[in-house]
Amino acid sequence: MFTPHTSQDEKEMLATLGISSIRELLKQIPVDLQYPSFNLPAALTEQALTAHMHALAAKNKPLKNFIGAGMYEHFIPAAVPALSGRGEFLTAYTPYQAEASQGTLQTIYEFQSCICALLEMDVATASHYDGATALTEAVLACLRITGRTEVLIPAALHPHYKMVLKTYLRHLPVQLNEIGFTEEGRLNVDELTQKLSAKTACFVLAQPNFLGVLEDAEKISALVHGQGALLVAQVNPISLGVLQAPGAYGADFATAEGQPLGNPINFGGPGLGIMAAKKAYMRQLPGRIVGIAKDKDGRRAFVLTLQAREQHIRREKASSNICSNEAICALNAVIYMTLVGPQGLKEVAELNIERAHQLMEQLTGIKGFSLKFTGPFFNEFVLSCPSDAQIIVEKLAQKGIGAGYALGKDFPSMENNLLICATEMRTPEDIQAYADALRGI
Repeated sequence: MFTPHTSQDEKEMLATLGISSIRELLKQIPVDLQYPSFNLPAALTEQALTAHMHALAAKNKPLKNFIGAGMYEHFIPAAVPALSGRGEFLTAYTPYQAEASQGTLQTIYEFQSCICALLEMDVATASHYDGATALTEAVLACLRITGRTEVLIPAALHPHYKMVLKTYLRHLPVQLNEIGFTEEGRLNVDELTQKLSAKTACFVLAQPNFLGVLEDAEKISALVHGQGALLVAQVNPISLGVLQAPGAYGADFATAEGQPLGNPINFGGPGLGIMAAKKAYMRQLPGRIVGIAKDKDGRRAFVLTLQAREQHIRREKASSNICSNEAICALNAVIYMTLVGPQGLKEVAELNIERAHQLMEQLTGIKGFSLKFTGPFFNEFVLSCPSDAQIIVEKLAQKGIGAGYALGKDFPSMENNLLICATEMRTPEDIQAYADALRGI
């Protein structure tokens, strides 16, 4: 909350500072920059401003969304925002003082428990900023554990995740090398076999990869571990309703973007970084882990059992200094997972597969359009177009269709390719409307 100073407050502060006006505080700033003029309209009353904002909002064009590329539109049961929006959660104190924040700590504990069950991993943290930072923290942990100096990633990893990884590793004595993909859109396993070596700390498995294609996780895991390297699995949490969990194919660390679990897209954020690991690597996890203890009277108490941040331990011993949790997003996620349960998650995942394949069949039936990669996919696929995909995106937007993600900006040789997603939110009627609109242009 902003509390303005009174004239008397200002006089007293200026007197204490020994100056006569606020302008004296600004004398180091060039005069032409101190009080610039802005061409702003006259102030509005609250009622007029509210009407103006509604008029601006009415200009937004609702699109039928077929864009995925890391953020996904899923149905969110009404109970999720109804529960997470309660005052006890929105105003809860940060859990540094366990005795004052038992409710918050319990929700985080339940979140960790659900994540461990979903990923089939031993231990999960109390969440991170987003999927990209969670993945990078896992890679850094692998470097610390192995003492090796090379990280291998797939070329079909999310471009934004690559950027975050490169930023973190830029000034470290670490090599970051990419492994290409085949005509199927899957990882080039032969290239991975050649590049794995005694200096490889870890390989990042994207499942599905950024192109929507599913990888042979068990085969890749065996190859990586055969060279003494660690495996970091970056997954879509909704896909785990039908796909193998990272723990089942031996991943050492598992990370994900948790936005699909009960969190709206919100124009791209905030996200929810999910991170889990085998028990042997628990002390390399950044951030916080909530556990159960007993108080002096033997009653159950939730506490922060692991705090590996620089606020809590010596800086040189800290595993990270950028891993604060996204508690309200994690709360949405745990409520969502509790509501849908294992069977519900399976049904959601199956609907994603069904709708995405229905859409693919419709679009590839249009002359000039074809499926770019033949590998199996979950809820995204790449469509080859007869012209620049970005132009198609712009034309379909005029028809109320969010057509997908044009890949040319991240893969220069793929400017005629469009990454398209269909979740359970897209009905058969939406799919038909997309196909009709595409034929129309």
